Amino acid sequence: MDTDRYLDALLSVPVLFGPEVSPDGSWVAWSWSRLGPAADVFAAPIDGSSPPVRLTQTSEGDTMVASWTPSGEAVLVTQDTDGDERERLYRVRLANPGVMEPLTGPGPNYYLRGGQLHPNGRWLVYSANLDAESGEEIEADRLYRQDLENGELLALARPEKGSIPGPELNGPGTHVLYRRNDLDPAGQQVWLVDIEGRGDREILNFGTRAKVSASWFPDGRRVLFVAEAGSHRRVGVWDVDGGEVRWLLDDPGRNVEQAFVPPNGGSVVVVGVEGAGIRASLLDPETGAESAPPPVPGNLVPLARAAGGGWACKHYDARHPVDLIRPDPEGGAPVSLTGLRDRASLDTDRLVAAEDFGWRSVDGLEVQGWLYRSSGAGTIVLVHGGPTSHAEDRFNAEIHYLVSRGFHVLTPNYRGSTGFGLPFQDSIKEDGWGGREQEDIRCGIEALIDAGIAQPGRVGVTGTSYGGYSAWWAITHYTTDLVAAAAPVCGMTDLVVDYHATRPDLRPYSEEMMGGTPEEVPDRYRERSPINSVKDIRGRLLIVQGMQDPNVTPENVDVVVKALGRNGIHYDLLTFEDEGHGIARPWNLKVLYPRLANFFESAFARDRPA
Repeated sequence: MDTDRYLDALLSVPVLFGPEVSPDGSWVAWSWSRLGPAADVFAAPIDGSSPPVRLTQTSEGDTMVASWTPSGEAVLVTQDTDGDERERLYRVRLANPGVMEPLTGPGPNYYLRGGQLHPNGRWLVYSANLDAESGEEIEADRLYRQDLENGELLALARPEKGSIPGPELNGPGTHVLYRRNDLDPAGQQVWLVDIEGRGDREILNFGTRAKVSASWFPDGRRVLFVAEAGSHRRVGVWDVDGGEVRWLLDDPGRNVEQAFVPPNGGSVVVVGVEGAGIRASLLDPETGAESAPPPVPGNLVPLARAAGGGWACKHYDARHPVDLIRPDPEGGAPVSLTGLRDRASLDTDRLVAAEDFGWRSVDGLEVQGWLYRSSGAGTIVLVHGGPTSHAEDRFNAEIHYLVSRGFHVLTPNYRGSTGFGLPFQDSIKEDGWGGREQEDIRCGIEALIDAGIAQPGRVGVTGTSYGGYSAWWAITHYTTDLVAAAAPVCGMTDLVVDYHATRPDLRPYSEEMMGGTPEEVPDRYRERSPINSVKDIRGRLLIVQGMQDPNVTPENVDVVVKALGRNGIHYDLLTFEDEGHGIARPWNLKVLYPRLANFFESAFARDRPA
């Protein structure tokens, strides 16, 4: 199979994200991208009694699952325009697929988060950085209850600053659980307010710089939460009536990433990471007894217990695209709830497995990454974004395409990545962006060279968002013997420009990572901005940007292009007018991936000019 046909086959695999189970546990809804111009929402019964239903089919923008309605008869979805992230809420009924009933107004000038329908069918709950009186976008989020009959907006909570990620209405519709970060950018506390906006109060606070996440039990009277505790995360239960906290799991030896209660009740699902792989468990909230989910090779996250026994799970690894499955308790082949294999033309036997690869950084810190081996035409380091995220053993069409073009690919989990414990994740804040996490990446490249896998002068770096920033850092700070080329995608170039141009709710994250605002720590923002080192670029540079990106805005490209011009530095520029933060549309990926491969191939040519 030639590389063009292989790329078509890779991109025929839909990318699944955001699965949500209905309140009664009978259905699961998710978003799939790459089946059309943008992501769309599908749903399927968990018992596998019928094939998936396509609930949306649009070209306007990516459509994501927000929540199920309390009756389980419809799904609330959000949709933006060309990746601008300014989402509008719709309702789509299972009985009437393809019909998107608008719930919020067109052309929003704000960023909306969450979206749940009250049991009375009239009220809608979400957060947005919107001032209801003036209709203007503001810096801080408000928690709103919208009346669908008359359009009235009631502000249930008004933090003075910061964002309200993922507000959650309880099943009875009496209270809303939400998080605030107005005490310190590094922290997060849990608050509770009733549906009339009364009794707004903080219920979970384990320190101004500690993060707490929480969600409802189906009974609507208990809250499951995960709290940072210095060296690890603890899982506990808070009772609405008495206000008591009861700990379910408090083990410094466990790396807990998240925990939740399925919508239809039962065991608490604890999602941990061990050896850079998912290790989920099922925890009885009454007895504390813990059990393992069905044994399936790869990464498995239980979502909800299915009627008649068994679990609906999310499953994936590098050679198995993300799917929703029901494992066979008897050890037989799992059943796909999505019918994924029937939708993709890819021969998975050709896919390369991820190899666990480790090294030590400049200060002796152990760092892990995933290595995908090929014929050795060169090596590409693909840096994950975030940085509060991590590279997984997970199907990635870009990686498999680059491997098919002859490149080794390394995806490093530098300090600051999730999945390796809270101290490792928080260690990036000791230096701030552009600190030792970039040395972690550099040492990974050197380890590949020492192992005879990579060759000097034949290594390139790419990545999106913070991965793009890391690509900028590499090309401005490493020698060409170490990094010959970089292709930053939607990467920050001037951290001061980026701070003021990005979404308001993202600024506290920059403050947390950098130790303050640009006004409070100006030297750090200046020193860690790649734009101030472009004069040192000696390798090849390809800049990639989505022009609708509200996160790392095109202003980052505008200012760096001028700086490159002033310093006489050659570069290539590839922009996409219909993309936001990252390149996602299939026709654009058919342009981007070959362009990246050709760019690195040319940069690694042995007879290239100095």
